[in-house]
Order: sequence, then structure tokens, then C-alpha cells
Amino acid sequence: MDAPETTHGAMTPDGKRLVTLIPGDGVGPEVVDAARRIVEATGAPVAWDEQQAGGEVFKQGLPSGVPQATIDSIHRTRVVLKGPLATPVGFGEKSANVTLRKLFETYANIRPVREMPGVPTPYSGRGIDLVVVRENVEDLYAGIEYMQTPGVAEALKLISHKGCEKIVRLAFEFARSEGRKTVHCATKSNIMKLTEGTLKRTFEAIAPEYPDIEAHHIIVDNAAHQLVKRPEQFDVIVTTNMNGDILSDLTSALVGGLGFAPSANIGDDIAIFEAVHGSAPKYAGKDVINPTAVILTAAMMLRHIGLFDQASAVEQATVVTWEEGDARTRDVVGDAGAATTSAFANAVIANLGRTSDRYPARVRTPLQMPRLNLPPDLVKPETRRVVGLDVFVESALSPNELGPSIERAVDGSAVALKTISSRGTQVYPSAGAVTDTVDAFSCRLMQIDGGTDLTDDQTVDVLARVGAEHRWVHVEKLQEFDGVSGFTKAQGED
Repeated sequence: MDAPETTHGAMTPDGKRLVTLIPGDGVGPEVVDAARRIVEATGAPVAWDEQQAGGEVFKQGLPSGVPQATIDSIHRTRVVLKGPLATPVGFGEKSANVTLRKLFETYANIRPVREMPGVPTPYSGRGIDLVVVRENVEDLYAGIEYMQTPGVAEALKLISHKGCEKIVRLAFEFARSEGRKTVHCATKSNIMKLTEGTLKRTFEAIAPEYPDIEAHHIIVDNAAHQLVKRPEQFDVIVTTNMNGDILSDLTSALVGGLGFAPSANIGDDIAIFEAVHGSAPKYAGKDVINPTAVILTAAMMLRHIGLFDQASAVEQATVVTWEEGDARTRDVVGDAGAATTSAFANAVIANLGRTSDRYPARVRTPLQMPRLNLPPDLVKPETRRVVGLDVFVESALSPNELGPSIERAVDGSAVALKTISSRGTQVYPSAGAVTDTVDAFSCRLMQIDGGTDLTDDQTVDVLARVGAEHRWVHVEKLQEFDGVSGFTKAQGED
């Protein structure tokens, strides 16, 4: 059998690869224990360093949900197998799952989906076998939100060229490692031309470097439509964080649900392996949850540390268990006659060494991580200038009252009012739109002398003028890079 790599991560004195084990919350300890027992039954040279994160840590008063001991363990081992973590909903604490991903820059979330024999779905027999590669640390999941006014909330959608290049290259490399032939890039770049458009443009620039793989762009809503209509056409889908979260949950439903959805969070040096499903607290301690997702996640972990034979053995034993139907869990057959979590694990252990004819093992090679030494200022324009400001104000005035007031306020400054928009639609000067306004308006103030750069002193003067009449809450510089506008127009704006 293959030996684990020793270039990264901690080894025990007896030569075993040390893995941080986080049992998690709710049903986590049960399903993680099932996976752990199966891994050990393969004879894989793995040892466990058990640590805490999630719900119990939040209860101890640690807002991140991730204690320092767990962080230190992950720095040592560089590989984690974890159960689902509970996160309080609607108040201060961040998701402990997201915290772990961001702390260790596990920028790629890999979610494979493959039809499982013996698990009946409307798509049985279609040969679904695809992977969603989701950017994992940017986008709306940066979690940067503000209340612009008491009744208007704002979230920042952050997409970087660096983040896009990393995830796109990893998607192509992953396709190569699994012998896959097609990569689709799913974006909403028809609407969000700067943010989602950055992923599309990066994908199209990098694709020619992988001539052995077909590359296609697809609008994300069409991707969802096509996944329901004809999912077997897809091989690898690379997409942004929010899109990937939604699409990967959709794809898991095609093959039986979240109980069959493994995933890996991969970074340059650290990888965190977890099932997609949550902690399901109402089932905690009842020994009834399908552990397949965590078992297949453990197989992904074994492959990551170089134990390809043991990974294949775990996958194949799991397939045979479902194929023969001697141990089926309640999410597939209901409560009557369902196998317990532990009984299913026992069945998989009994089937180790067996293989399936209907679900052959995919021939894989080690994933070649794209090692990119990308500087923080990756994109360097030759020219740049500030050509105006978007000043967001809180006001209960109508657009036709607010517009002249802003015009008077900035009279004599370096800028003039061009438009006012509400929720992305121009409302002043009227473009004929019938729109229901709120108390948050964006006032687009363009530089009068268009040939120079709007200075910070001029910006401060403009804000002081506007602030003397209205409560301003947010400002964005309107910039041009190499003569190309780095901002979008409101609906109806010329």
C-alpha cells in the first residue's frame, strides 16, 4: 500500500500521520466515530489528535468558536477531519466553520457528487458523476455587512483576481487529477459584470493553458436549470462562494441528499475535510444518521495524504454496502427496518476489500496544487485616476426634493451631481422609472474638470458640504484604471 507523504504535517514516533479530529456538534460525534472506525479498519497509518470547535466552545464564551488549542493542532497536523459545527443564528458569533476556512486560507471547497447504487432517486441510472469546485473565502461570505440606515442593510461582495486565479487553476488541476475532461465556469456575470465578471474573465484567460480539458462558461441560473434537467452533462463546475454553496446543495439532492455529500476545504498547506450536512441536533445521540457523507469525506482525506489504496477501499466498501442493501439508513428507507449509524459502519468494515462492478473506482493521480506566488497588488494598471464619488445619504426627502438640495450643497466644489439612485435604479433626474424609494440614496458626483485626479482634500470638502445638509453614511471613490471605468451605472443611467 501507499505510504503517506511526510513533507507536510506531523508524524507520530511509530510513523503514523497525525490528523486533527474534531467530532463536532449534534450528530457529529456519531458520524465521525463511524468514519474513524472504518479508516482504522483499513490499516491506514493514521493517528488522531482530538480537539474541540463549535457549539460547546461558543457556550464557553469564545466568540470565534475555535479555541487556540485547536488552532495549534491544525498548524501541527495540517489536515483535519471534522464533524458538523453548530453556529448560533441571528446574533454576534461568526460561523465556526467559516472561521476555520478563513483562518487557514482553505480557498477551495471541493464537493463531489456521484450516483450511489442502491439509493433510488428520480435520476437513478443517469450516471451522475460531477464535482463542484467552490471558491471558499471571498464573495458575500466575507461577511462584511452594514446598516446604511435603520431600514436598509448592505453587504459587500468581494471578488479578487487573485482569488479567482487560485480557484480556477485548482479546478483545472483537480480535473486532471481525476481524469475529467470538462470544466464549466458558472457565474452571474451578465448582471454583476465587475465581481462575477472577474471570475469569468480569469477563467477564460487561464483555460488555454489546459488544452486537454474542454472549458465552457455558463450563467449560474442556467447551470441550476441544466443540473435539474440533464445533470450527466457536467464534469467539473467552478464557481464563486455563494453560487457554489447553492449549486452543491442542489447537486447532492440529485443523488440522495446531504447524507451522501462529502467535501474538502483545500488550501496551499492545510486541508479541512467535512461533510456538507449540518449538526441535526434533534437526532443527536439517537444513532440514526446516515454516516455515508462523512465516510466518503474520510476517503478524500486519505487520498489527500497519499493513501490512495486505503481511500479506494473505503469508497468501494461503502458502495458495496449500499449496492447490496443489507444496511440502509432512515433517510433512504424510512424508520422501519433502517440500519443505525453504527450498524452501517459495521457493514462497511465487513465489506472492506470488496469492489463494485457497477461503480468502478476512478483512476486518480495526486492533485498538483497550483503554487502561485501572487503579490497583494496582483493587478497593476499603468494609469489610474479618481473621476468622481458615490456618496450614500440617508434622507426621507423625495428624489425631486433631494436632487436640488445636493446640487446646491456641492455648488462651487470640484464635482457636480450627475444622478441619484435608489437600490440601483436612477430616480433623479427622472428617467421615467416607477420605483418605490427607501431612505438610502446614492448620489453620483462627477468631477467637473475631467482631465485630472479628484484629490482627497477635494473629497473631504465634498463630504463636508453634503454633510452640512444631509446625513451621509458611505462613500465610494469612482476610479478609472487604464481608461476603463471601475464602477457600474445605475439602471436608467446614461
